[in-house]
Amino acid sequence: MWLYSHTPKGQVDKLLTVVSLLGSSLGILIPILLFDRKVVKDNMMSRVFIACIFVIQVVLFLVFQGHHADNFSLAFWEFFAKYNVILIYLVIINFVTFVAFAVDKVNAAEHRSRIRIVTLLSLAFNGGSLGGLLAMYLLRHKIKKDYFTVGIPLIIVMQIVVLIYAMNAGW
Repeated sequence: MWLYSHTPKGQVDKLLTVVSLLGSSLGILIPILLFDRKVVKDNMMSRVFIACIFVIQVVLFLVFQGHHADNFSLAFWEFFAKYNVILIYLVIINFVTFVAFAVDKVNAAEHRSRIRIVTLLSLAFNGGSLGGLLAMYLLRHKIKKDYFTVGIPLIIVMQIVVLIYAMNAGW
């Protein structure tokens, strides 16, 4: 929080975005995990962005190190048929994420205790991004918050990159 309290609003997010895109997402992520663990709405979007960029950079690093199959494939259904436990996991986590968004929507309407933003985003990050996106637009919930309207699609892009790498990792 020190950076956020000592700089004009938005300046830190712009700096973190540029630095993480230049390849320093790990260097940003470690101090956040060690020293700035308090999650608030003001820093949520930058954290989602940095985490997604970090995962994408790890995948790119593995690809450039040669950890991939000789042939490139986008045969999603063949991959899920071979590793059906992954498909089952994705169906379950997306259902749980959709339900969590729905419960939060009902709780918001009835002025009851809400599900934390970090919980909703964590569910999306851990595989439930499609369920979160579907819930956002079907239920019209969290559609005015950038850490959801930009964050969830960014998480989906990150998950697609990871899935394509997993399909072509050559394990």
